[in-house]
Amino acid sequence: MEAVVNNSEGPVLPSKGKKRNWIYAKKPSGQLYNYRQWVGYGLLLFLFIAPFIKLNGNPFLMFNIVERKFSIFGNIFFPQDLHIFVFGMLIIMVGIVLFTAIFGRVWCGWTCPQTIFMELIFRRIEYLIEGDWTQQKKLNEGPNTDARAWKKLLKHSIFLLISLFISNIFLSYIIGVDALYKIITEPIDAHLGGFIAMIVFTLVFYGVFAHVREIVCTTICPYGRLQGVLLDDQSLTVAYNEQRGEPRGKLSKKDEAAKGDCVDCGLCVHVCPTGIDIRNGVQLECVNCTACVDACDTVMDKIGKPKRLIGFYSLGQIEGKKDFKKNPMRQILYSIILVLLTGVFLFLIFSRAPIDGTVLRATGSTYQTQPDGRISNLYTMEVLNKSGRDIPFELEANDNFDIQIVNKIDTLHKDGTAKISFFLIADKNNISTYKTNTRVHIFSNGEEIKSLKTTFICPPGK
Repeated sequence: MEAVVNNSEGPVLPSKGKKRNWIYAKKPSGQLYNYRQWVGYGLLLFLFIAPFIKLNGNPFLMFNIVERKFSIFGNIFFPQDLHIFVFGMLIIMVGIVLFTAIFGRVWCGWTCPQTIFMELIFRRIEYLIEGDWTQQKKLNEGPNTDARAWKKLLKHSIFLLISLFISNIFLSYIIGVDALYKIITEPIDAHLGGFIAMIVFTLVFYGVFAHVREIVCTTICPYGRLQGVLLDDQSLTVAYNEQRGEPRGKLSKKDEAAKGDCVDCGLCVHVCPTGIDIRNGVQLECVNCTACVDACDTVMDKIGKPKRLIGFYSLGQIEGKKDFKKNPMRQILYSIILVLLTGVFLFLIFSRAPIDGTVLRATGSTYQTQPDGRISNLYTMEVLNKSGRDIPFELEANDNFDIQIVNKIDTLHKDGTAKISFFLIADKNNISTYKTNTRVHIFSNGEEIKSLKTTFICPPGK
């Protein structure tokens, strides 16, 4: 999609087949921008401190793909909990659909890490070093001078340092702050893989925020493309009220022709971080950051016109149709699905056993006949502690079976695993089939916490 702008000095998106036009966004200001700053600062604070918070001795949030161990709100999850993650992902997906169907791309403009880092950190450094958008454009299009070289060197050096910091924060969510501390403080050759990952992530973040920028939002991220499916005439989104604004035109005492409220100043284009003209209608490139809303409100104040020529509207509102709140069936359906999924998710979380494991008959073994004539089978049990605390435990068998443990282990340590070998022994007169289903029960402090199914092989005695 090409964005048409009315001011040749304003930022524009690249046209098809042409070189990318660098976007120089004017520094925004206004009421909504102030609100957005506070939301962004709060999220940044959470992002920076969350890896250092521990609950139950575990990280508040950690997604250790390497070791296949995840910590969410201090609870440890393993690949065996995949079904819980499936419901969690479904909740996120339905939540995004519901939120987008009602409020458009507010996530992108107000809470997405890409936008927050770009607008509240990197672009601010750019304003501080190179000036506002007109000064940046003049600097980039001007001759190579010592002043320009020093400004560029300073800016990109700071960008690299911040990218290094972000990469460390990112790694702390993957491997945990304790492992990250070792990578930073110990010799490089002791953690070469971690050091390489740190450098790679640093270069990726630097490339994204120093060069790729808005292309992440307009082209790479699939969420913007989903708008075409998720938005309808009743969805709220940042929009230009063309019924009120058109026909647009400059203010002039001599021109007596009827005009709309839009004075065609181009400020809504200048402040847009993705370089679009909101007056061209709803566009996939719009991230609902509301910078154009503040810019237009400032102009409306100056010329004595009502605010919100650009604001949060549904297309139905602008065209005089029913308000979206009067036709909420789609939102109600999404909400019901979201509540049901959340209920199942919470049930799975709170009913999750603190121990998980498997019981298998020893490879290559069959049944053995004991001196007293009873039949025994050898088993190997692997158990995993998912509780985040040490668990004392003992094994018990079903009725008609005795259990004889080869390597007794009575405590399963936090986040630890154990392999236990044991025999199940039964009188063949109590067995009616060659393969009998049975269970091994795991008890802790007198309470059964897990029951594992297996089979017992024995020639039937009856």
